Amino acid sequence: MDDRRLLTGMHFMNGDEACAEGALAAGCSFFGGYPITPSTEIAEHLARRLPEIGGVFIQMEDELASMAAILGASAAGARAMTATSGPGFSLMLENLGLAVMQELPCVIVDVQRGSPSTGLPTMPGQSDVMQARWGSHGDYEIVAYSPWSVQEMFDLTILAFNTADRYRTPVVMLCDEVVGHMIERLVIPPHEQVEIWNRKKPKVQGNGSFDPFRAQDPDLVPPMAHAGEGYRVHFTGLTHDEHGYPEMSAETHHALVTRLVNKIKVNADQIIRTEDYWLEGAEIVVVAYGCSARSAQRAVREAREMGIPAGLLRLISLWPFPERLFEELSEKVGTIIVAEMNLGQISREVQRVTRRPVTGVFHAGGEMIPPEPILNAIREAAT
Repeated sequence: MDDRRLLTGMHFMNGDEACAEGALAAGCSFFGGYPITPSTEIAEHLARRLPEIGGVFIQMEDELASMAAILGASAAGARAMTATSGPGFSLMLENLGLAVMQELPCVIVDVQRGSPSTGLPTMPGQSDVMQARWGSHGDYEIVAYSPWSVQEMFDLTILAFNTADRYRTPVVMLCDEVVGHMIERLVIPPHEQVEIWNRKKPKVQGNGSFDPFRAQDPDLVPPMAHAGEGYRVHFTGLTHDEHGYPEMSAETHHALVTRLVNKIKVNADQIIRTEDYWLEGAEIVVVAYGCSARSAQRAVREAREMGIPAGLLRLISLWPFPERLFEELSEKVGTIIVAEMNLGQISREVQRVTRRPVTGVFHAGGEMIPPEPILNAIREAAT
């Protein structure tokens, strides 16, 4: 990859373009995708930029093939990404499960729109949250980040690639149309200042006694040998043993799936990202993410100016869910309000963990939730 063509310094661009530049800064060298509003600008940007730095862009015939392409590229050693929106994400979910089973790092960017079905292609939504968590079949854990600014579209894309490689897992960027299409200032650091977490590599040379799916470290992540590096590597979606070959027994299946789930759970504290505002002494807490958190921040600030002890907890990572944080929060505050551009997806998780009623400020999509209904909910809770 030609680092000389990477951008640095201050720029003004939309969130989709910032995501594409974040992928390049992270070392992404392969993009396989299919155009779909409102994520198409990511593909368009990378179609131009990837060849400039020695990478590969390929438009596949559909979203199923797009996921298959990035998994193949990942197995060969590339940092690989695709981008889509809700309908395309639905088609990718079978191969998302394949990525989990094969432990192939990759990044899937979902710029959400009004849904279900074709819905509102050019208007925002946040209703793919549970789809990202439970959309593929079987037991698995997923990592998903939710940016609220153009800068975070860049920064979290880098984090998504790093997390994918560190834990050998697919990572989802759950963006929304508002953040994807808004234009803001973006500061890109010098390339040498971008932190890169590399994949864990085998300690033995050549094939030897290397077992590509044996996890011997506390993080439960096995080292990864790429196809063509001199190791015997076999990938399958079937239940497999530590050599990577099919093993059709209940015991092997239980052990494998349990490790795949636990490698995210035991590392959750390192994966989870949140940000809070005015939580000290808050009796009412608003929970929000993505573009909805921007409205929530203003609503909470205005509530504070009115003398209402409100605070904001912004979820930067949606999955794994920060259960411990909410358990602690439920012991300190009186009311929890969740603002999200769906009819109550994260709110169900908050209610499950806190075991208390949660006030929701919901909208099914199509327009950004303004600060006023969130502020009204805060004022009602304060009375």
